[in-house]
Amino acid sequence: MTTSRIHGLAAAGVSIWSDQISRAMLDSGELALRIERDAVTGVTSNPTIFAGAIVGSSDYDEQLQDLKSAAVPTEEIAKSLMTADIQRGCDLLLAVFHETAGGDGFVSVEVSPTLAGDSQATVAEARDWVKQISRPNLLVKVPATPEGVPAIRALTGEGISVNVTLIFSLDRYAQVMEAYLSGLEDFRAAGGDLSTIASVASFFVSRFDTEVDPRLEALGTEESLAMRGVTAIANARVAYGLFQDWFESERFQSLAVAGASVQRPLWASTSTKNPAYPDLLYVEGLVAPATVNTMPLATIDAYQDHGDPSAAPFTKADIEKARQDLDRLGSIGIDYQDVVRVLEEEGVEKFTRSWLELLERVDQA
Repeated sequence: MTTSRIHGLAAAGVSIWSDQISRAMLDSGELALRIERDAVTGVTSNPTIFAGAIVGSSDYDEQLQDLKSAAVPTEEIAKSLMTADIQRGCDLLLAVFHETAGGDGFVSVEVSPTLAGDSQATVAEARDWVKQISRPNLLVKVPATPEGVPAIRALTGEGISVNVTLIFSLDRYAQVMEAYLSGLEDFRAAGGDLSTIASVASFFVSRFDTEVDPRLEALGTEESLAMRGVTAIANARVAYGLFQDWFESERFQSLAVAGASVQRPLWASTSTKNPAYPDLLYVEGLVAPATVNTMPLATIDAYQDHGDPSAAPFTKADIEKARQDLDRLGSIGIDYQDVVRVLEEEGVEKFTRSWLELLERVDQA
């Protein structure tokens, strides 16, 4: 197998997932090339990604027109377009899935963001996606909203593998892990095979700095300005410390004996939004075993060009410093709970807007 800088990152325990999928990537063979050359072992999608792929190209026009001619409802057309890409992505990654005994090789599809406030509707749509795509290496994305958390437990309890998305808050992350473990316990009690379930918990990283940095600049003190570009990585590192606590517990070990896998932390939104920051800040700063980093293709290319081929994982001392950084954020007047509330609301709103844009494009085609 080809080795490269990013293969060194994978050797440190980081699964590299492509943060985009499109018909063009599939038809051109680019995704297959990325799997071979760039150590890509998974793919994520969301309404924004698909809106960009479908609205911004003519690659879907033939299938779209066939479905419209058959009088298929608009939302079902959009899902059919997405299903075709997700199925092909799953098929390309099936070898990875089998080579890792079901530990990697996943493709994610997201329930409609318009359902983020409805637990039962989220569960129902997740079941529909599983049935429609019908691939063993599918993850269904469920947002970590208050209504999403019980859906995570319910779906896990049915044996459905979930990618929990839009996590910003450490408190919410604890609720997500509780839902996952409770779901595993429910599935075990029902006689299910725990080894068939996978899950990741997706922290959106760069958006944290994007929200916090202007607040730090508004304070304008030497201490506040020194914290710019610090708190996103701090939040993620503290989350990883929580991951270790929960999945090294006796409670999880009893599930692991029965075949359960840990719910891996996933670092999403890891391209830098501030041009003043290093382009690999949220990749090289978040190296840790049993994690996933979803990267846009440009970030993968940047790592191949100048990323650390022997990246070292952050340490327990780094996690403790991260806790201190978050404490300091509060001490200088930044309300952590308000930050994560704003980010969660904006995340749901952004995905909802993209989903509605996609439906509008389909309807007008």
